[in-house]
Amino acid sequence: MAEQRNGTVNDGDSQTEENHNSNKNNNNIDDNNKNKNSDPDLFCCLLQPATADGDPEYIGIRRLLLHRKAEAGIIRRRDWRCNGRTYVAYRNYICRPRNWESSHVRSLQTTPGNSGRWIPPPSPLSRWSEVDSWSSSRDVQSGNPASNHRTSFDSSASGSDRPRHRGVEPAYSFVGMHCIFDQCKASVTVLKFGHMSSDLLAYGASDGTLTVCTVSEKPSVIKQLNGHSKDVTDFDFSSNNQYIASSSLDKTVRVWEIAKGICIRVIYGVSSQLCIRFHPVNNNFLSVGNANKEINVFNFSTGRIINKSVFDSEVTSMDHDHTGHLIFCGDAQGYIYSVNMNSHTGVLSRSHRYRSSNRHKSPVTTVQYRSFSLLARGPVLLTCTQDGHLSFFSVAMEIKGYLTLRCSLKLAPRIHKIQASFCPLLSLEKGEFIVTGSEDSNVYFYDLTRPRHTCVNKLQGHRFPVTAIAWNHGENFLASSDFYGVVIVWKRERTNENKNI
Repeated sequence: MAEQRNGTVNDGDSQTEENHNSNKNNNNIDDNNKNKNSDPDLFCCLLQPATADGDPEYIGIRRLLLHRKAEAGIIRRRDWRCNGRTYVAYRNYICRPRNWESSHVRSLQTTPGNSGRWIPPPSPLSRWSEVDSWSSSRDVQSGNPASNHRTSFDSSASGSDRPRHRGVEPAYSFVGMHCIFDQCKASVTVLKFGHMSSDLLAYGASDGTLTVCTVSEKPSVIKQLNGHSKDVTDFDFSSNNQYIASSSLDKTVRVWEIAKGICIRVIYGVSSQLCIRFHPVNNNFLSVGNANKEINVFNFSTGRIINKSVFDSEVTSMDHDHTGHLIFCGDAQGYIYSVNMNSHTGVLSRSHRYRSSNRHKSPVTTVQYRSFSLLARGPVLLTCTQDGHLSFFSVAMEIKGYLTLRCSLKLAPRIHKIQASFCPLLSLEKGEFIVTGSEDSNVYFYDLTRPRHTCVNKLQGHRFPVTAIAWNHGENFLASSDFYGVVIVWKRERTNENKNI
C-alpha cells in the first residue's frame, strides 16, 4: 500500500511538472510570436515613403520581399560564421552547382594563410570553388573593337543576372571583405576614394554628414565633417587630397580642409546643388551642376562665380576629361552633353548633346570618363540612368567631345539613385567590364563585349539596396555602400596578370 501510495504521489508530481513545462513553452512561443510581429525593421521597411512616380502596391510588396530575403540571408551568414568558416566559403556554398550533393565531392578546407579561399582539389568540380563566374577571351575575339556598329544587350531576360560558369580563368575574384564601416545612421548617397590614393576613402550621407576614412592595415575613421542640413548629393577631392568640395540639397557648396576637419568656405545658391567637380588641371576652378538647369564655375579661392552655362533640365551628374578641356554631364531627362571649358578663364560653351532613344526620360545617375578603352581603342564615357539603362560611348576628342554610342545594356528599373563604374583592366586581351549596385542588395559585374549572359560576377554581403560604388587607385579595393548606411570594402584577388597591367 505504501509503495502504491508513493507511486501515485510520484505520478502526480510528474504530471504537474509536465503541465508547468508546457505552460512555460507556450509562454515562450507567445513571446517569440510577439517579437516576430513587432519587428521594428519590418515596420520601417514597409512605412518608407513611396516615390511620386512609383506604384504603391508594387513598392510595398517589393520592400516586404527584400526585407524577408535580407533577414533570411543574415541568419544564414551568422550560422556559417558560427561554424568557423569565412564569407567566401559561404558565397561558394550558395553558388554551388545543382548536382553538387549527388557528386559526393570531399569537403574542402580553408587555411588562414590562403586568405580564407578554398584550396582547389583535383576534381573537375573544383572550378566553382574559386569565384562566381569567369570570362572567356573568345567573346572579345568574336567582336570587332574597331567597328562603330551599335549593339544593345538586354540583361533583364531570365538568367542573365546569374553568373555563368564558363572557362577556367577568373574574371574578377575577391578574397572577401577587407573592412566594414557602419557608423553612419543614414543612407550613403555618394562614395569615393582620394585622387591617386589607395587607402583614403570618403562617403556622404542623406543626413548631411561627410565621413573620411582610411582603409589601410588598421581601417579607421579619420574625420567626420558636419555642416550640411540636407542630403549630400556629391563631393570631390582636390588633386592633392587636402580639400573636399561637397554639394547638397540644402542649396550650398562647402569646401572642407580634411586635416583640420573644418569648413573653410560656404557658397550659397538658389537651388539644390546636385553634382560637383574640381578641375583636373586648375584646382582653382570648381564646377557645380544644380537644379536650376545650370553649371556654375566658381573660383575656389574667392567663392565667386566665374562663368555659367544653361541646359534643358536639372544637371544631375558630371565628369571632366583628363585634359580639363571638356565636361560631360547628364540631366534629369536623360540627355548627355559635351561642354568645352577654357582651363585658363573657366569659360563654358556647349558643343554637343546626345538624345537617348528611350521614350521614357529618366535622370542620369552616373557620368564617368576613361581615357582609354579596349573596346573603343580610345577615350570612352559610361552613363547610367535611374531606369536601368547603361550606355557606353566612344569620345571623339578632335570633334569637341562628340559621342558615339558603342553598346548599351538594359538592367532592371530602379527606385533609388544607383551608380555604376568602370572596372580595372584585366589584360590587353579581355573584355570591357563595369560594376554597378542594385536594389536586390548585390554588386554586379558586367562584360559589355558579350552579346548574351553579360553578368560575369556578383558580390553578396549587403542587406539593403547598393547605391554607390568606387575603386581605389591601386585597383585592389572596391568600396560599396547601401541604403542603410553600411560601407563594405572588398579586397580583390591580385594575380600575376593583374600586376602587369
